[in-house]
Parts: sequence; structure tokens; C-alpha cells
Amino acid sequence: MAKKQAKKQTKKQAETQDFTKYIRLFWKLFLGGVLAIILLFVLTSMFGDLPDHTILENPKTNLATEIISSDGKTLGKFYFNDNRTPVSYDELPQHLVDALIATEDARFHEHSGIDARGTLRAIVKLGKGGGASTISQQLAKQLFHGEGSKNTIERILQKAKEWIIAIRLERQYTKEEIIAQYFNIYDFGNNADGIRSASRIYFGKEPMELDIKESAMLVGMFKNSSLYNPRPERNPVGVKNRRNVVLAQMEKYDYISEKVKDSLQKLDLGLRYSPESHREGTATYFREYLRAFMKDWTNDENNRKPDGTKYNINSDGLKVFTTIDSRMQLYAEEAVARHMPRLQAEFFHQNTPKRNPTAPFLDLDKAEIESLMKRSMKQSERWRHMKYDLKKKDKEIIASFDVPKKMTIFSWKEGKVHEIDTIMKPMDSMRYYKHFLHPGMMSMDPQTGHVKAWVGGMNYKHFQYDHVKQGKRQVGSTFKPFVYATAIDQLHLSPCDELPNTQITIEANKYGNPEPWTPKNSDNKYGGTRTLKNALANSINTITARLMDKVGPQPVVDLVKKLGVESEVLPVPSIALGTPDLSVYEMVGAYATFANKGVYTKPVMVTHIEDKNGTILYQFTPESRDVLSEEAAYVTVNLMQGVTQSGSGARLRTKGADSYRADYREIITGYPYQFTNPIAGKTGTTQNQSDGWFMGMVPNLVTGVWVGAEDRATHFASITYGQGAAMALPIWGMYMKSCYEDETLNISQADFEKPEDLTIEVDCSKYNPNQDAGSDTPEEDIPEELDF
Repeated sequence: MAKKQAKKQTKKQAETQDFTKYIRLFWKLFLGGVLAIILLFVLTSMFGDLPDHTILENPKTNLATEIISSDGKTLGKFYFNDNRTPVSYDELPQHLVDALIATEDARFHEHSGIDARGTLRAIVKLGKGGGASTISQQLAKQLFHGEGSKNTIERILQKAKEWIIAIRLERQYTKEEIIAQYFNIYDFGNNADGIRSASRIYFGKEPMELDIKESAMLVGMFKNSSLYNPRPERNPVGVKNRRNVVLAQMEKYDYISEKVKDSLQKLDLGLRYSPESHREGTATYFREYLRAFMKDWTNDENNRKPDGTKYNINSDGLKVFTTIDSRMQLYAEEAVARHMPRLQAEFFHQNTPKRNPTAPFLDLDKAEIESLMKRSMKQSERWRHMKYDLKKKDKEIIASFDVPKKMTIFSWKEGKVHEIDTIMKPMDSMRYYKHFLHPGMMSMDPQTGHVKAWVGGMNYKHFQYDHVKQGKRQVGSTFKPFVYATAIDQLHLSPCDELPNTQITIEANKYGNPEPWTPKNSDNKYGGTRTLKNALANSINTITARLMDKVGPQPVVDLVKKLGVESEVLPVPSIALGTPDLSVYEMVGAYATFANKGVYTKPVMVTHIEDKNGTILYQFTPESRDVLSEEAAYVTVNLMQGVTQSGSGARLRTKGADSYRADYREIITGYPYQFTNPIAGKTGTTQNQSDGWFMGMVPNLVTGVWVGAEDRATHFASITYGQGAAMALPIWGMYMKSCYEDETLNISQADFEKPEDLTIEVDCSKYNPNQDAGSDTPEEDIPEELDF
């Protein structure tokens, strides 16, 4: 019995010792763990600085400058590496947030930065059961220390830093703010930095417009945006599979039903990939003008940050609010894209080596062409790069232009931009590009000066030269209204006044011209008289010359300077026929004065600039001045209305059907417009058909269009296609037709407002009952090329 009791006692003591051993082991592990954590946190602070309170409040991320249209659309952005524009939580659809939580952090609303259960699972299963990083930890990683290290010790320390920062982020921000920051910071690839850029680039939408399957695809990219890149040539199958995993997670956590999940998983990705770059997208030429504007603005010492440093347009998240209307800009670009390939096809048809051995040049011999190409070579980017960046000698540079290179060249194919990969000598590519005709177009509200559309060329990727503000070319007959306006203002002339249609010679030295000047009419027909309205409508040179002789060139120059023209205009009689080189920008601003009752308003492109917090940094101040009396401006407009009633712009009133030839050349006269509302305008054509202009106005919109080649030696051989009515007017017609079809724009179809105290008679039936201002010349006397 005693032995049994002793045995029990011994067993009991052994059990007690074993239990005590476990207790000791527990406390050792516990204290060891605490010490390890303390040591880990100490080492973490030793091996890398943790962000302080102020940095956590304002984490440093590069934000692109956003260019915003007058109707609230994003036209483009300025950025260097990060195309990021942040959005608030309220701008995210709920299903996008649900997809993120279901896939990345199901207990997001339950933890305070670290998911203890997920961490324990990861430790037990050695990471094979899924990661343990919360959304807060992933945000901490993205914001403050980027990619992980390959070194085990450093990885452990890095994870500790994530825990610390995640906990501090949770204390600093709400759950909603953390979600928004995570969506804003992530790089979705292809310049899609942040959810807003990703939504626009992959689906052409704002984040709030995303549907469930689109949200699931974007959330799926959080796993690895490089591996799950949705571009068709990359990994579309893998992206779809990953998207379906996200949809499955959403169903698992009851964010969507099984039925919805099954139906969505069967659908394609539905991509509308639209890359955002500085050379692609909407309003590319305007955006480059704006880049120069912003550079000047940031360089101004009056425009500094509170700390005195300069703003960086690529990273400080500015918002530039412009006057461009995204709808009108689209209509303008579409009009250019529709007209230019057709006109170009006709030019190629006429100007082939078989028909013209010096193609694309006319009127030049071999020596002149070689001289022109040599000048172009020295003006090229290749020459600049090799000479100034690579420090090459001229002889070596010249030789390089005859070495074949791989290149991608611009072309038109069936009316669309077509890039051709080829091997070509740089010199041959330069000559190839000399064939192309280029457009320049600007549209503006004459009352406010707000520029609504700006198309500086047909494709910025291949042609960076801006033909709105940079380019200046002879304006031809579009200059004549300035002569008429001067005469009306000084001499109180009426559109119904008549002048003889006979040649006139302005003597040498009368106005500083060294030789006598005797201009000719384009058809060399003379005789009888013409009313001013009919003469302007049909661009009769002799009548314009007579008006110039009456007022003198200096008052005309004074007028155009008041109308905003900054280019040099010599006070010589020949300017009456449009010899000055002016820009589309200058011409539109000048013409707008006539529509604005004689008040010049300087064109405006930027209304205001805000910083990333919405503080206004710049507010434009309108610039305007009285130039002409309201009466003189109205009478000039009335004169230009005759151009679209019975002159070179009359095709705007005609009916026609599109007709195509086999090689996609359209009969230019086939454009159907059928405008019935009042339109004032003027066509312009230079002497050798190298420049075609059309300036068109309605009461609240003035638009100018120029078309021509890079070199004036490249032009149409005849006036049939080489005139403003065929080269430029169709773009105006198609643009205005689209603007009128969009009733939200409220483009005026009313007549120009007549001054209450008008003293000059514009109704020629009252001025002279026996003669109509629009038909005082027999039809057979109108030049054939202007008889539409």
C-alpha cells in the first residue's frame, strides 16, 4: 500500500514538474517573442528611417498636371514618369472597392493595419496558404520603401517596417482614405499610374463609370501588373483568368451572386485601349502650345510655391483649366481627318514622277531642288542631334543622310493614318515628306476670346510643327477685308458703291514702292463696274487695288496691328492682295473683331490654374480694345456675307453627294453642306496655289483654316484644287455641320446684329433699285474656277 502511495506521489510530482516545464517554456517563448519584437523594431529604426508624422500626413507622390477642357473633360496630362491624377473615395464605384477587399484583404474593416489571423496562417503554412499583407501594409510598401529585398534579414526588417507604418497609417487616415490612396498609388502599366489613368487608358472611362467586370480586371492587376498586362499582344488569357479569380472572390464574400459571377466570367475583357502619351490623344498640338505657356508661367518669379521654389508641371499635380471645348475639338479633328486624305490623294494623282519629273516640287530646277533639300537637312532634328549632341563634323553628318535606316513613315490608307515600317535613306524620307499637305485650324468665340478648337496639323506623332501659331504663310485674298474695312471706316463707303473694273497702276514711290504696281485679275477680264460686295465676293483684284489707292497702305497696316497682328506687315500697296505671312492664330483674332462689333478681344486659351489642393494660382484677365466703329464692323461683315451667297464660298449653300474614285480620291465639289443660315467668310489663294485659306464666321464663332505644304514649291499645278475653296473650305464646312448637329453647343444660326444707328445703306435694292449687289456682273464674266 505504501509502495502504491509513493508511486502515485512520484507520478504526481513528475506531472507537476512537466507542467512547470511547460509554463517556463511558455514564458520563455513569450518573453523571447517580446524581446525579439523589441529588438526587431530597434533594428528596423537602425537600418532605415521611418517616415515621421508630417510625411505620413503628406506622402510624396508625383502627380501629373491635368489639362481640363471648358466642358470638364481631361484633354491630356503633363508628366515625366508618373501619369497620376488622384481621385477621392467618393469617385470610386462601390463594386471596385468590394473587388479589392474581397481579393486583397477580406478582413480590412476588422483589423488596425495588421491581420493577426492572416499572419499566423502565413507563418504556419510558410506562406503557401496565401499572403498576410493587408491593404494598409501594401500601401505602406508602395509609399515608403518599394520592392522587397532578396536578403532574408532585410526582408524581415522590411516586413517590420510595413507593420509599423501600416499601424500608423490606420491611425492617421480613415479606411476610405487608405483605399483611395492605394488605388491612386498603384502602377497599372502602360503609363496608367493610379486608377484614374488606368480607367481611361484601358476602358476610356472615368473610374465611376467602370462596370463590375472592368473593376475586377483592374483589381486583378494588383497581383502583378506586368504579368497581367491586358494589352492584346501581351497576356489576354492570363488577364481574363485573373479577372475571373477576382469575380470568384467577390461571390465568395457575397458581394455578387453566383449567377452574376457565372455570367460575367463568360464575357470578354471589353478593352478600349487608348494609350496616353504626349504625342497621342486629343488636342496634341494645343497641348504642346500649352506646355510652352506653362513653362513661361512657372519661370515667372511671381508664380512660386509658398516655399519659394518653382512649380514642376510634370509632378506637382497642377490643374490647367482651358477654353477648349472637347466636343468642338473632336469635330475639328474629325473634319481634318476626313478632308486631308482625300485632298492628298488628288495631289498624289496629279503630282507623280511621270507627270512631274521634279515631284513633289513645281517650278524648280535640279539645282534649286538640291539647294532646298540641303537647307531642309540642316534644319532637321537629325542634323541638330548629330552636330550638337554627338559633336559630329558636317561631312560625316551629310554622309549619314544617304545611309539606309529602319524607320516608320506616315501614310494615308483608305482615309486613315497608316504607318509603314520600311528601310529608307533619311534624305529620301525627307523628300517623301515634302509631298504632304498640312492643315492649320483654330475656332474662337469672338465675344469672350475663348479658343474652342485648335488643330495644328494632321498627326502630331509624325509632324510636330504647329500650323496654328508657329506657322505663318501668305494669306492671299483673306487680307482683302482689312483693306475694305479701312475704306469703310475712313470713307464711309457702302457695299453697294461701285468702282470700275479696269486695271489701275499705282505709281512708283507713291507709297514707298520702288516700282509701279499694276495688279491683274485672276481671269484677266476687265470692264464695267462692280459693287464692293460683288467685288469682294469674287476677289476682284482691281477693285481692292483701287481701295488701297484711296486709303493708302499705312492706315491698313495700322488697322491690322490694332486687330492683334504681331507679324511684320510692310506698308506697301501689294499687301492688298495678301502678300504678308500671317498665322491662323492672328487671322482668327483679327476676323473675330468684325463679329464682335469692332472690339478686339485677345484670344484666350487658359482661364485659370489650380494647385493639387484646388487653390487658384492664376486667373486670366481679359484684354480687349475698341478698333472699329460698330457700324464699320457690321458693314464689313455684310460684305463678307456676299462671299457665301454668290462668290467663292457659295458651295457652302449647295447640295451634293459624296462620290469616290477607286483610289479613294473624292471629287472635291461633292461635299454636301446646304447651310441656310447667315455666314460671313472669305477664301484666300496664293498666286501659285501653294496656300489655301478659308475664314468663316457666324455671330458667336469665328474659325480659320489654312492648308498647304511644308515648302511653297510643293503645290497644285492648277487652281481647280489649289484654291482656298477646295483646300480649306471643306474642313470648315464639315466642322460647322458637326457643331450644328450638336445642339448642346448652341452655335448661332441667327443673323449678325445690325447697329441701331446704322447710317450706311447695305440693302442695295434701296441704294440702287435697278441693280442687285449680288448679281451686277453677268454670269459669264465670273471666273470659271469660282463658278460653283
